[in-house]
Amino acid sequence: MHRLKPPQIVIFGFLVTIIIGAFVLALPQCSANGISIGIVDSFFTATSATCVTGLIVRDTGSAFSQLGSFVILLLIQVGGLGIMTLSTFFAILLGKKLTLRENIVIKGALDHSGVQGLKTLILYILGITFFIEITGAFLLYSRFKDPFFSIFHSISGFCNAGFSLNASSLTQYTNDTYVNLVMAALIILGGIGFVVLIDIPKFFRWAFKRLFLRSNEDIQHLYSKISLQTKIAVSVSVILICLGTLVFFLLENHGVMNGLGLKDKMLSSFFQSVTSRTAGFNTVPISRLASPTLFFIIILMFVGASPGSTGGGIKTCTFGVLLMGAWSMIKGNDNMHIFKRTIPKPIFRKAVMIVGLAITWIVVVTMLLSFVEDRNQAIPNYFLRILFEVTSAFGTVGLSTGITPLLSPIGKLLIMITMFVGRIGPLTLALAVTARGQKVFYKYPEEKVMVG
Repeated sequence: MHRLKPPQIVIFGFLVTIIIGAFVLALPQCSANGISIGIVDSFFTATSATCVTGLIVRDTGSAFSQLGSFVILLLIQVGGLGIMTLSTFFAILLGKKLTLRENIVIKGALDHSGVQGLKTLILYILGITFFIEITGAFLLYSRFKDPFFSIFHSISGFCNAGFSLNASSLTQYTNDTYVNLVMAALIILGGIGFVVLIDIPKFFRWAFKRLFLRSNEDIQHLYSKISLQTKIAVSVSVILICLGTLVFFLLENHGVMNGLGLKDKMLSSFFQSVTSRTAGFNTVPISRLASPTLFFIIILMFVGASPGSTGGGIKTCTFGVLLMGAWSMIKGNDNMHIFKRTIPKPIFRKAVMIVGLAITWIVVVTMLLSFVEDRNQAIPNYFLRILFEVTSAFGTVGLSTGITPLLSPIGKLLIMITMFVGRIGPLTLALAVTARGQKVFYKYPEEKVMVG
């Protein structure tokens, strides 16, 4: 273990959790009918739960016993918070002093720039996570009237897992404004990133000083204290949620939402826009969506949640940096400026690498899955459905058009690997499998080539 690089340690932690979870879920005691679901389906379920994806080959509510559902919930919680976060927390409880190497591993897992105060950060993350999940469970209990059902959906919502004890997800609550808004809030808080959650108290402290202490601190001073990552993550998230709501409403107004009132159409459009980027819950049947809607959701799933969150995808900040980099190139600027800050060029190169690796992975797996699962070609829009399923797995979203249970063992394996890669991130995987690079002290002559 001491010779492993930080990315390899993170990958190893997730793999061990998946393997343990798979063998436990394969036990007859975890099955609703007392018969093992089989090693393939148990591995698929454990991978989906640990990677907080939500794609299923067995209905969670009917195929698993209370013990099996609890194991899935535990895997969701561990996967959502991250193996390294929980292991560090337990080390802190036991009074163990973290080494510099362990601090670096946690910093890489959380994408946190500072090493000092890392223990405080971990405790803050766990504290706010459990506070939000408990609050969510309490709010949902007033509607569901079932403690475990409420806790399960609260944790699944905050961890952006998409697992539901209902066979049809949340389609029976299409008209329920309360459930829609509570679940949407849990999904947004879980997918916005812990860095943003750390900045939220700054706003409340500012408001308290202004209202009760007669402070003269203006909004600009507060704005200067908010991190650039928070500004980008919140801005991109708000734009994508608003855009997704509008597009979904326009495309499905006379489609899957036909027959609903205007309020319910707007509510369904908003909820689907929120959940499509990473959570995987749905209040409308995904299999009945029009092809343009499916393709638009693919784009949302590809972008995903924000860095340092429980969600997947290339992340909102990556998307924002990429757009600003492209805009700077169009204007002929050498530097990228966002919110009166300059983005370092290595960050832009990292964003380009992440997007390139993500697109490459999705394209390759989609091609392989199309070849392996050609026996189902009679299904309408089959290739689009495969692309949808692969992107959903990579973005750890969990939305499905219904073809996942129909996949062959090889097809399920491809989706499992894609969920795993999407959870740890393609860049982490690339860094884990490559050898440590040697510093080069020379440079070859430059020569221009035609591009574009």
